[in-house]
Amino acid sequence: MKRNGLCSRHIPWILLFFFSCIHHTLYADYPLFWQRYTADPSGIEYNGRLYLFCSHDTYDPNRGYGYFMNDITCISTDDMKNWTDHGEVFHAKDSKWGAKMTWAPCVVRRHGKFYLYYGDANSGGIGVAVSDQPTGPYIDSQDHPVVGLSTPGVLLYDENHQPIKNRKGVPGSIAGSENWGMWCFDPCVLIDDDGQAYMYFGGAHPDNSRIIKLKENMVETDGAAIKPNTPGFFEASFIHKYNGKYYLSYAGHYFNKPANIEYVVSDKPMEGFGNPGVVLPNPPANDGYNNHHSIFQFKGEWYIAYHNREVAYENNEQDRRAREYMRSVCIDRLFHHEDGTIQTVEPTRDGLKQLKYINPYERNEAETMAKGFGINTAFKEKGSYNRIVNSIHDGDYVKICGVQFTHGGASKFSATLSSPKGNGRIEIRLEGANGLLIGTLPVSSTGGWDQWQTLTTTIKPLGGVFDLYLVFRGEPHPEELFRMDDWTFSPS
Repeated sequence: MKRNGLCSRHIPWILLFFFSCIHHTLYADYPLFWQRYTADPSGIEYNGRLYLFCSHDTYDPNRGYGYFMNDITCISTDDMKNWTDHGEVFHAKDSKWGAKMTWAPCVVRRHGKFYLYYGDANSGGIGVAVSDQPTGPYIDSQDHPVVGLSTPGVLLYDENHQPIKNRKGVPGSIAGSENWGMWCFDPCVLIDDDGQAYMYFGGAHPDNSRIIKLKENMVETDGAAIKPNTPGFFEASFIHKYNGKYYLSYAGHYFNKPANIEYVVSDKPMEGFGNPGVVLPNPPANDGYNNHHSIFQFKGEWYIAYHNREVAYENNEQDRRAREYMRSVCIDRLFHHEDGTIQTVEPTRDGLKQLKYINPYERNEAETMAKGFGINTAFKEKGSYNRIVNSIHDGDYVKICGVQFTHGGASKFSATLSSPKGNGRIEIRLEGANGLLIGTLPVSSTGGWDQWQTLTTTIKPLGGVFDLYLVFRGEPHPEELFRMDDWTFSPS
C-alpha cells in the first residue's frame, strides 16, 4: 500500500486492510491550514522550506463581516504535508506610514533580506516591510507607500491631463466601470535575471492592471507605471517566468461568476502580453467567489497556491455571506506544456506527495501539523519566537502526517506541557481521531501556564508509517485544558 506517494513498507500486513480505506488522489491539497482563516497565499522557497505568506481573515464585531485583514500569517513546510505555524509575522501597526490593512502579501528575497509587499486599499497604497528572516519580524519604516494613487501612471488621464473618473466621481477607472475606481493593491514583485525588479498590481477593472519598475533598493519605484494587455483583469496580479517567457496571471472576468485565474504570456516583462488562457477554474468549496493565487517552484517542481472556503464548511458555517470572509489556503501542482501554455489545473484533494517522513524520535514542534482541529497557536512567552499549541479543549486534536516508526516501533511518548489544574489527557492514536489507540498521557498540573514539564507515558510498540493523531481530552468546559510545546517518542 502507498500513502501520500511513499510506500509504507513497515506497516504490519494485518493492519493493511484496516487502513486501506484511506482516500488519496492526485496533485492537490486543501485545506493546508486550520487554526485561523487565511487567504491570498504567496509562496517562496528558502533553505529547503516552502513559506506561504497569507492574508489573515478576521471578524470585526464592531463592523461585522468584511475583509478586515491587518496582519500577515506565515506557514512553512519541508514535506508538503505538515505545516509549521509561524503566526502573524507583520502587523499594520508596524507601518510607519500608517497603513490600516495588510492585504494580499508578496515576499521576495534580495541582498540577504526579505521584502514583504502588501496592499492597503483603504489608503490606496502598497507598502513594503523588511526582515532578515523569512518568519520576521517585518518592519515597514517608510514614511510613505512604495506605490500610491499619486505614483505616475497609476491613474488614467484624459486628453486634458485630468484623472478619468467613474460615475461616482472616483478617479482611476473608466466611466462605465462599477463604483470602485482604481484599487492600488495586490502587489507581486519579480526580480528578473538581469537584476531588474518589477511590480505588478491594481484592481477593479481591466483598465486598472499596472506594471512599474523598482529600483535596486526595492523600496522605490523607477519611472511611471504602464497598463499591460490583460483581458478580463479584475485583481490578484501574479508574474512568474518559465523558459524565458513571462506569465502574467490574475483573477479574471469577475463580473461573469464564477471567476477563474487566467493568464497572458509575453517575451518581455512589461509589454507584448497575449494569448489568454485559464490557469485555475473556480475551485471546489469556494461558493463561486473570487480567488487570489501565486505560482512558484519548490524543489524543482511548479505549484500554484490559492484559497477556497473549505475550513468554513468544515466548521459548519451555514451563512454564505459569512463564508465569503472565511477563506482557507490550498495548493496544487502546476504543469507547463511544451508549447509554452499552462495545463489547466483540476483541483483535487489530499493528493500531493509527502516529500519526507516525520522522525518521531527527535523533538517535534507542536505547531507543525497537517491539521489542527479546534486548537490555535501562540508565542510561548512575550519576546519569544517559539510557538506553542494553545486553546486546547475536549475533543480537539492535531494530525501529523506520515510519521515513520522504525526500529520496531516506539515504547514511550513524551510531550512538553503546561497546565494549572492538570485536568486533561492526550490520546495517542493512529490513522484517525478515532483510530487505533496506542497510549494515553495523563496531564498533571505543572503549577501554571508559564511552568512547563515534560511528561511521559508508555505506548504499544508498533512499527510502520502512520498518520499520528494527538487527541485532547478533559472535562468539557470553556477553559483551556493545557498547552503543548513539543512531542517525541522513544524507540523500543
